[in-house]
Amino acid sequence: MIEVALLGCGGGMPMPERYLSALLLKYGGRKILIDCGEGTQVSMRILGWGFKTIDIICITHGHGDHIVGLPGLLSTIGNSGRTAPLTIIGPEGITEIVNGLRVIAPYLPFEINMIENPSETINIGIGKEELQIVDKTAEMEIKALVVDHSAPCLSYSFNIKRRPRFDASKAAANHVPKVIWNKLQKTGDIEYEGVLFTPDMVLGNERSGIKISFVTDTRPTVEIPRFIMESDLFICEGTYGAEEDLNKAVKNKHMLFREAAELAEAGKVKELLLTHFSPIMQVPELYRENAEAIFAKVTIGQDRLIKGISFIDK
Repeated sequence: MIEVALLGCGGGMPMPERYLSALLLKYGGRKILIDCGEGTQVSMRILGWGFKTIDIICITHGHGDHIVGLPGLLSTIGNSGRTAPLTIIGPEGITEIVNGLRVIAPYLPFEINMIENPSETINIGIGKEELQIVDKTAEMEIKALVVDHSAPCLSYSFNIKRRPRFDASKAAANHVPKVIWNKLQKTGDIEYEGVLFTPDMVLGNERSGIKISFVTDTRPTVEIPRFIMESDLFICEGTYGAEEDLNKAVKNKHMLFREAAELAEAGKVKELLLTHFSPIMQVPELYRENAEAIFAKVTIGQDRLIKGISFIDK
């Protein structure tokens, strides 16, 4: 199972009951954080998932409501006893932004690896110690899409792969020794008694995995539906709920509830989770019908809302 915790569902400025943009993914005991707005640490403390096992931080863009919480969080991760490297992914200019924020957090007991404006899929291997970027045998794929905001901005998708079932009849037909069946299923190629054996000799057909997409801050673009296509969970900004706020949405390069729902419908996703609410929208629930008129399965975000997605549900 992968668990998704919406740490903060606000945009612009923190509110008494609404922290700023942050999302936490937990899988295999490891974590990925997306955005780190003001209040992220507090929300994480309330949630109780811990800091040390955050291996990757994906930043959508450099506006303060998405990144101001980063230097404090990095210090807390360091104080938690982490020494393994941590990876930060972000749009064009993210390296300069992070280096500037780290003026107040210059000394950390771990290295930071920066990936700026990735144009290719980032392959992640999932182990007990940490999530690592790998060349092959990836268990998770992270993809980024440049979107339309007032600063360089990325949306992200996370595809958690599902291992094919072990096929004993196929293994026997390929004369694979039983002594290496288990190891071959879980690792890569194995040479045994002078013969090379590959996982495809013991595994069945591919099975669908779990896909989660996160889109904020942006106007709708023609590329987004394909990017989020068939996501199990589509987390999308709904900065404004009311139709009369369309001019604001266009001017500030954000979205209405309706526009987020139209993307969800076009992308054939299973569920839409709305987030990044403007401070002027004190009760987002009042505008739910503006999204549900377009797309049926809508959840209105709130801080520390948790969603669990299991392969069994597929």
